[in-house]
Amino acid sequence: MSHKNETTVLVLSLLITAGVLGAGYWWFKSNSSPPIAPGNPDSVKSSPVPIAPGSISTRISIGEKSLATANANSEKQAGVQAFASGDFASAIANFQSSLQANRNDPETLIYLNNARIGKQISYTIAVSVPIGTDVNGALEMLRGVAQAQTEINQAGGIKGIPVKVAIANDDNNPEIAKQIASALVNNPEVLGVIGPYSSDVTLAAGTTYNDGKLVVISPTSTSIKLSGFSRYVFRTVPSDYVAARALSDYMLNKLQRKNAAVFFNSRSAYSQSLKSEFVAAVSLGGGQVSNEFDLSEPGFSAARSIDLAIAQGAQVLMLAANTDTLDKALQVVQLNRKRLKLLGGDDVYTPKTLEVGGEAAVEMVLAVPWHINGDPTSNFPRQSRQLWGGDVSWRTALSYDATQALIAALQRNATRTGVQKSLIASDFSSTGASGIIRFLPSGDRNAAVILVRIQPGTTSGTGYDFVPLRP
Repeated sequence: MSHKNETTVLVLSLLITAGVLGAGYWWFKSNSSPPIAPGNPDSVKSSPVPIAPGSISTRISIGEKSLATANANSEKQAGVQAFASGDFASAIANFQSSLQANRNDPETLIYLNNARIGKQISYTIAVSVPIGTDVNGALEMLRGVAQAQTEINQAGGIKGIPVKVAIANDDNNPEIAKQIASALVNNPEVLGVIGPYSSDVTLAAGTTYNDGKLVVISPTSTSIKLSGFSRYVFRTVPSDYVAARALSDYMLNKLQRKNAAVFFNSRSAYSQSLKSEFVAAVSLGGGQVSNEFDLSEPGFSAARSIDLAIAQGAQVLMLAANTDTLDKALQVVQLNRKRLKLLGGDDVYTPKTLEVGGEAAVEMVLAVPWHINGDPTSNFPRQSRQLWGGDVSWRTALSYDATQALIAALQRNATRTGVQKSLIASDFSSTGASGIIRFLPSGDRNAAVILVRIQPGTTSGTGYDFVPLRP
């Protein structure tokens, strides 16, 4: 979707309460997936464990309830009700009408794809996203999953069997994500999971996925702590090691600056990881980080921190903020008033940064895994624009890649064990939005990052755009 539309969704997210009220029934039917091959270890998994109405089951849906209520129009609600009653023909018609009114709603597209499957045999995957706390980020991820699901099912599925997607709202909360992971592990029809969103949540839920031997692929978790964390935890996004070195190289060699101050969140594994890797990279390159400011401190003052950084000789401010501390990081951007050069990590790459940062953010450089204009030879930008009606973010592209990786693994061996073995195989590869997808033994993807700069522009609707830096 366009950055303008994403900004609107982000504002609406402030009004959304976590989860969805009301009872829900268990979200898979016994005949919705193909039988597990006899003798395979996956065939002895326990049966789905029903969860009492009002608990974690209200956070998981294949179409019988709407989780992203900000996009719920009357047609979508009618589709959800029809789906819940098993009237898939009516659900299809209503979801199609809803998409005509709101084409960039990925939840509706996923539910439409699932309704078309109905009670047919299918392969089921799940996606765990923070709908209740970061609806913008959640929808960005869901767009990538929805696009990949649509493409594989329109192409006839995996050897004739379509792919069904379950959506789970984890609120970016480690404890909730672990409960969702347990529910997914205990349902043998789920053959793989995409997500979670943040490194902290992936680290927390990853242990459950590891113990349950269920593959999870995060498109957005970059902490170095995830490298080698589990043979069942993968990611399609480069680690903070890669991003930090790109930012350090730009600072030392392009900007010709040697002294930086870093703003980070000590309570975030991602933020800590990016900060530590940047400090190490700058030091190895002959520079220094003269001060580190914790955005999560109750008494944090952007103005005082900037003044202190300048007094200690800082020439660059590096923003290693996560989603929770983005507002404080944007205070730094505004109060800096272009006095010092600005760098940032991928969590700063949001429409809100363009809208709130405005002129004060111009020339800030961010390290991101992908940009829609980064590779002129790729087909994905054209296809995604055609589907969603505007530009998509790196979170959508890397979620698309995570789904494509799962699909490629399912094509080789459509069991939980088979998926894991396929992903770690030396000859495994798949093609995604950001190029060839291969995984290292650590579960990391061997890929580079792109540096983008904020400049005046018209694409986002804010008056400013993220523009790739050319070599």
